[in-house]
Formats: sequence, structure tokens, C-alpha cells
Amino acid sequence: MPIYIALLRAVNVGGTGKLPMTELTSMCAKAGFAKIKTYIASGNVAFDSGASEAQVKAALEKALLAYAGRPVLVLVRSAEEMAAVLAANPFPKAPPHRTVAIFMDRAPAPDTADKVSGQKSEELALGKREVYVHYGDGMADSKLKVPGAEVGTARNMNTVAKLVAMAAAAATP
Repeated sequence: MPIYIALLRAVNVGGTGKLPMTELTSMCAKAGFAKIKTYIASGNVAFDSGASEAQVKAALEKALLAYAGRPVLVLVRSAEEMAAVLAANPFPKAPPHRTVAIFMDRAPAPDTADKVSGQKSEELALGKREVYVHYGDGMADSKLKVPGAEVGTARNMNTVAKLVAMAAAAATP
């Protein structure tokens, strides 16, 4: 069965969207997923499922709507896709905690980098279904606005690497 990684947007961030990872694990089990592993309390979960990416996304979003009473965006990647995101990091020498991939459902528009606002020291690069951002001065004071990011969710390269490792471990019998 394929291994998937689901990334939930705006969960357990800044005191909003509280979702205990035990609840997320339970939702995944009820959806028929197996080998479920969560990572930190910010909506990261790896599991295996015979369902398609679209079916996984729909099942989780439906369960999260019932739980939270509001839509919660879920971005899904296969283990292979997540490993490719890590390998394609265009800023490999930058500190991994200052480099993020903003995951989206579809490819970013080709002119995304031209339409950002608030850019100072940040560097951007487009991926397949993500935008990479290196925050040279850190994220805390950044005013960067990336078109399309409002329907995406970001994870730093440390988290991406951990999720890739979790997915690889889940794939071994």
C-alpha cells in the first residue's frame, strides 16, 4: 500500500485550531489508514492507505470538518513526493529551520515569484506543487506574502526531513 503524508493547515498554531494528535490518529484509523504516525502537534501524519491521494484528502477533510466545525485544509503527498521535495530543496546550504516548502494542491503559477510582496532578504524558488522560501533573516519579522500560500501550508526542511524518515520507516515491514 502507498505511504502518504498529510499536512494540516493552521492546526495547533498560535493557539488556534487545537487538535490533539490522538484525535488525528483516531480519525486516520476510522478512515481505514494503517501504520499511523504523527509528528509534533502541528498536523503532520504519515500512514499507509490503498486509497488515492484525492480520496485520502477528502476523507481527512470530512473528518476534520465534523471535528472542528469548520473546514481544515489538508495537503497530501506520497512518501516519494515528499522525498523529492526534500531532495529538490534549492537552498541546501541554508539553515533548514529557515527554509520552508509551502505545500499546495497544484503547481504554483509560473509568475509567482514576480508577484510576491514584502520581500526583503527572502529567496524564493518554485517547485512542482510547492514554493520554497529561504528566510535569510528569519521568519519572525518577515512581511513576505506569496500568492497562493493562503491555500497552502508551510513546513521547514527539518520537518520535511523528519516526515521523509517517518514515511521510510512506515514502508519497512
